[in-house]
Amino acid sequence: MTDETARPGTEGSPGAEGAPAGDDEAAAMLTARGLAKSYGGVTALDGAGIVLRAGEVHALVGENGAGKSTLVRILSGVTTADAGTVTPVLEAKTGGIAVVSQELSLFPDLSVRENLFPHRQPRRFGLLDRDAMDRAARPVLAELGLDVAPGTLVGELPLADQQLTEIARALLLRPRVLVLDEPTSALPAAAVERLEGILRTLTRRGIAVLYVTHFLEEVMRFAQRVTVLRDGRVALAGVDREQVSVETLVTAMLGGAPPAPQRAGGGAAERDPARRPPVVLARVCVPGRLADVTLTVRAGEVVGLAGLQGAGHLDVLKVVCGRAAVSAGRVDIAGRGRPRSLREAVRSGVAFVPSDRKRYGLMTERTVWENTTAVSWLALGRGGLMPSRTDLVRRTTELTQRLRLRGGPYDVVGRLSGGNQQKVVFAKWLATDPEIVVLDDPTRGVDVGVRAEMHRIVGELAAGGAAVLIASTDLAELTEVCDRVLVLSHGRMADELTGPALTEHGLAVAIQSAGQTGDAGRPSGP
Repeated sequence: MTDETARPGTEGSPGAEGAPAGDDEAAAMLTARGLAKSYGGVTALDGAGIVLRAGEVHALVGENGAGKSTLVRILSGVTTADAGTVTPVLEAKTGGIAVVSQELSLFPDLSVRENLFPHRQPRRFGLLDRDAMDRAARPVLAELGLDVAPGTLVGELPLADQQLTEIARALLLRPRVLVLDEPTSALPAAAVERLEGILRTLTRRGIAVLYVTHFLEEVMRFAQRVTVLRDGRVALAGVDREQVSVETLVTAMLGGAPPAPQRAGGGAAERDPARRPPVVLARVCVPGRLADVTLTVRAGEVVGLAGLQGAGHLDVLKVVCGRAAVSAGRVDIAGRGRPRSLREAVRSGVAFVPSDRKRYGLMTERTVWENTTAVSWLALGRGGLMPSRTDLVRRTTELTQRLRLRGGPYDVVGRLSGGNQQKVVFAKWLATDPEIVVLDDPTRGVDVGVRAEMHRIVGELAAGGAAVLIASTDLAELTEVCDRVLVLSHGRMADELTGPALTEHGLAVAIQSAGQTGDAGRPSGP
């Protein structure tokens, strides 16, 4: 342990178990001490630990690769530690511990009901008792504000509702310890408010909640205590939330001052008004989704899209990427008209970084170099029919070094941390030298260090003349990287913020005000 692991307001530093000296464990629901875990020659945990108390929200933070996921896997019994102890041992199958993972583990082809009861389906006369399942599920769904029919296929739900379904499944286990791994990364603000109420209910029942997050504002808002991991070790151990600030946490995570955010946007040369805008939408309509939407994104400009869930901002991204059928209006992408498919959009110079990286962005069983070169080689045919592997690996190495990725070209992507996986997604699209970059929540579930690096890359792309269109649930991100932000409501343009008006507070007010206009302006159609 290093000197900076000392707990603020106390003398000394945590012991090898990661708990502060003299910590009162009388109310401990789970105690982990001296946990060590290595994968090959890579150390994931080095003497880490944590104490989870009944009736308390305990936040766990750290950069990607700090060891958070490994610690959670050991606590939940998925992974066996090389050294150290966890007491008592709680099993998911007995309802002792429930884990809601950042990467969803739902079955998209099954209904909400079937996903909520994957292994504990009540039966009557030998048949599934759907009524009993629904009776048990309704109170939990109502608490989460998830208004969906139990028979709805999970794959038909938006990502935010899928994440709420995962949380509901965990709550139905009535766990003693609940682990929430990035639970709000895909949730709109209203759902986050509901989750805060759920956390209060859970802690009143005596449940210990381990809250793993990259959103430090949520730590200050939800948690009673916080533990910080850095490089597999405990940097801050079980510190009372009142004793720390966001700046304290960032410093503990990074071991120094956080990198300064860089505002994106190119120079005047890249925004020559005489140059043809790469993205033009004029009075575009998508049945049931968009109505009379007009926008332009010029070269060297970063334009943000914001709105409440279902407002239409994500549908705009789909139009640009050729993934939505337009019933009226004009779409001109890179001067080639409207793309009819994602493949056609890519060939027009569009790069698309999705929010769900594992489902749409990566081949997790393949290596970094295979993922990075997949679009430029396989889809665009660059390098010929039989390109040299050496050339592909060299190009991958150049990109991963530019992105500061922790991992080599031959590493399997599925074994990388979430932030490094997202860097691979960026590298894959940077390899295409895109003219237009479309980003859907590009930093969802990554830590502050990776987030700053992603913003740096966005700035470089815009400075190089690319047109960047970004939708994000992180309002601070939009204010940091965008030249202007367009707010949508019910499928229509509602507001535009730029210059001094483009602040996180101003954007939040604009979104909420637009969302309160009612359904009068909602697009018609299916």
